[in-house]
Amino acid sequence: MQPTPDQSLWMYETMLVIREYEETMATVYLEGKLPPNIQKGLAFDIGAGPVPGEMHLAAGQEPVAVGTCAHLRDEDTVVGTHRPHHFAIAKGVPLNAMTAEIFGKATGLSRGKGGHMHLFDPAHKFSCSGIEGASMPPAVGAALAAKKLGRDWVAVAFFGEGAANQGTFHEALNLAGLWKLPVVFVCEDNKYAISVRKSDSTAVESNAVRAAGYGMPGVDVLHNDPLEVFAAVGEAVARARAGEGPTLIEVQTDRYLGHFQGDGEVYRPKGEPDELRMRDPIPALAARLREQGTLDDAADEQIRARAHARVEEAYAFARESPYPDPDEALRSVFA
Repeated sequence: MQPTPDQSLWMYETMLVIREYEETMATVYLEGKLPPNIQKGLAFDIGAGPVPGEMHLAAGQEPVAVGTCAHLRDEDTVVGTHRPHHFAIAKGVPLNAMTAEIFGKATGLSRGKGGHMHLFDPAHKFSCSGIEGASMPPAVGAALAAKKLGRDWVAVAFFGEGAANQGTFHEALNLAGLWKLPVVFVCEDNKYAISVRKSDSTAVESNAVRAAGYGMPGVDVLHNDPLEVFAAVGEAVARARAGEGPTLIEVQTDRYLGHFQGDGEVYRPKGEPDELRMRDPIPALAARLREQGTLDDAADEQIRARAHARVEEAYAFARESPYPDPDEALRSVFA
């Protein structure tokens, strides 16, 4: 399955947006967190700056998000991970509101109460969680709802290769296989579960082989390539919409940055991130689009300008938005 020219250009532009968004956040996040912080005696103050708390960025993993979401409709459900921005952007979550949420502002998706690991947008049927392996059960629930309603909606659960060792993985796949639910399980294998290599934590080389135990196809995508992801997910989504049940896909992808911002990355071989960036999927896709005649200099300039403008506007909106009133802490919560 090959994307149309419009789909290819959408994937390219969306990857550019994601990359600039994540690299901008990497800089913004550090504001106020690094020395001098003498008055607190801290070398790194995780609670300081405009974006307090932890931050997990997905630079390098863009192909998984765009290759998958290129097949989805507004009514399809996506459940992301603690590293969620690329999925949210590809699913169409409004960038301004998402960024304001990450900044803890009143104009955010949840009026600033959720933050970066808890982005919820019912209008675009997107959610995520900071809990490892938590994406799969809600996606199975959404798929069950679609089946009971008689709709051809699809649910997608994104998760990392480390989460494939959680009990939720096996329970969710078992129910999805048993009930032939329209759900696609997409595993991002970025080689590290926080700091633990896959070879040190997982008994099988590929999680795709585990699909056979739950009566569904298992597919390996061996390169961090949006077109390869597009082809694999396209077949899985078509199966799901036709009532043929779930699919498990594992994608070999690359995480350029640390598990979290501020991660010393002492577990990685020296120079590994630089080596990974040498096979950056964004210029690789641009080169292929140029070869096909889908992209030229003028179009590329326009696409890059639009991507930059979107990101710049989102961060400006978030910075300028007001914080919620203190009494909002007691609103929209269960007593």
